[in-house]
Amino acid sequence: MPDIAGVLPVVSTPFDSDWSLDRGALRREVDWVMGHGADGLTVGMVSEVLRLTLTERMELCDELVASLDGRGVLITSVGAESTDQALRLVRHAVGSGVDAMMANPPLTVGSLSSEQLLTHYGALADAAGDTPLIVQDASGYIGSAVSLETLAELYRRYGGTKVQFKPEAQPLGARLTRLLELTDGGARVFEGIGGLALVDNYQRGVVGSMPATDLIWAVVPLWRSLVAGDFDTAYDIHAGLAAVLSLVGNLDSYVAMEKHLLVRQGVLPHPRQRQPVSFSLDPQTRTELDRLTDRLAAIVGHALPPTH
Repeated sequence: MPDIAGVLPVVSTPFDSDWSLDRGALRREVDWVMGHGADGLTVGMVSEVLRLTLTERMELCDELVASLDGRGVLITSVGAESTDQALRLVRHAVGSGVDAMMANPPLTVGSLSSEQLLTHYGALADAAGDTPLIVQDASGYIGSAVSLETLAELYRRYGGTKVQFKPEAQPLGARLTRLLELTDGGARVFEGIGGLALVDNYQRGVVGSMPATDLIWAVVPLWRSLVAGDFDTAYDIHAGLAAVLSLVGNLDSYVAMEKHLLVRQGVLPHPRQRQPVSFSLDPQTRTELDRLTDRLAAIVGHALPPTH
């Protein structure tokens, strides 16, 4: 089993003019990300999975398996609004040969009880066989956090290799530390939110980060600086990264900004997002995003194409 760790960016799903998956653009994105030193790829919320059909999600998984071609680990999303839907995605993921799966709780049913969540995630873990399952808290989208006791119980039932975690509820750092305490330091935990809390979370014990793909050239050197113990460089990069991420207000804004920057860098041909969306980049925000990204690139020493 490959080591699931390091920088594992969440793929941006490119759409063609007919809203089908743009396979050529996806392959370019994979090559571009891996060329910047990523340790693998993830399919998650930022991939717009909530706006894809189950068939499209399976097609995206298959295309990523082929495009990645063993150059790094692949984690695919199997979160869905029912256990039956999620199990269909799990069975497909197992057959496609992914290295791990990630599942958010169902988002439309309100606050599920701990026992309901244990039953749901237990069914997915059992169906996944030897393939690890990463439990994504996703509280920023569902409005309520999965309790740390529920996560710890999943750890006790399945062990730290089989079930891993991506907690996102606030206060993030304190909850991360508490989860590790509840699992005697055995839980494998990944950081999200674009790397915004990566310096703090690394020191608390995360084993990897799942940012978006657009700023991979900044997050990889940030991660490597942390691993090397070079915190002066890490804090410098983090300051520039945090300024860019300060513009993010919700999931749709994150996707819009990511796709704008990927188009600017020649990775995607168009910033199409599946409709409807709650956020669109206005000219001032776009200008500020480009300005802050230029400042981050200068910190890292990365050359960006000029804005038009």
